[in-house]
Amino acid sequence: MNASPWSIYELLEDAAADNARIHEVLIGLTWTLCETDRGFGLAMSPTRGTRTLPWPGTLAGRSVGALSPWIRSWNPHEACVGMAAINAVINPTSQLAARAMPIHVQGSANLAVFEHFAPRLAGRRVVVVGRYPGLDSLQLDWHLTVLECQPGPEDLPAQAAEFVLAEADWVFLTATSLINKTFPRLVACAREATLVLMGPTLPWLGELADWGVDYLAGVRVVDSTSLRKTVGEGGGTRIFETGVDYAVASLGQNGNHIPER
Repeated sequence: MNASPWSIYELLEDAAADNARIHEVLIGLTWTLCETDRGFGLAMSPTRGTRTLPWPGTLAGRSVGALSPWIRSWNPHEACVGMAAINAVINPTSQLAARAMPIHVQGSANLAVFEHFAPRLAGRRVVVVGRYPGLDSLQLDWHLTVLECQPGPEDLPAQAAEFVLAEADWVFLTATSLINKTFPRLVACAREATLVLMGPTLPWLGELADWGVDYLAGVRVVDSTSLRKTVGEGGGTRIFETGVDYAVASLGQNGNHIPER
């Protein structure tokens, strides 16, 4: 899609244009959880904390419409809260999420998406944006490249994106890219690949097909009480065992849902 990089954020704000009230915002070590009149939304918390946020104690009672513009912020904490608030009105009532295919976990739930697509990845050039915990433990017959902002010995740095994404057959992109504003650039680089947008930060929006997304792999809240406890107690991948499950939906032209085969 040839458009301003801000157009994806316009979509998110428009989809979350709602008078729903925020009941609580909980910023955990790994996940930020927002509860509204509509339900719950998640977003990945910034990797670096701070003690100087200006708004703690003021968010509950505000409208989602007041916080959703924060998704445009270059402050990572504001953008994270904005994303969680957006997801808290989009995801609980999304028919796309309701119709998505549950992923049956065989190993680590954190890696379930890769295992789900494994039969289609054999012999393919696969790029994963973000080093997922335990990724090296997967014994898949793929040619794997990992792009990482803080690269380890087996990773490539973020500036390699234009080079490796253009040659990829499949790309798995974390939805956290919406928060850190790398989404427009990365989807443009991956336009020739089959693109999976994934993670608990994912908004269940079929219109993401217009940006070249072929599959959505996101979470659905199955136990909000356990999820809240896990997030508040610093849980990371633990949320997949307590509060959420993974599901996948494929997107057709204009975001129409195509059932998995």
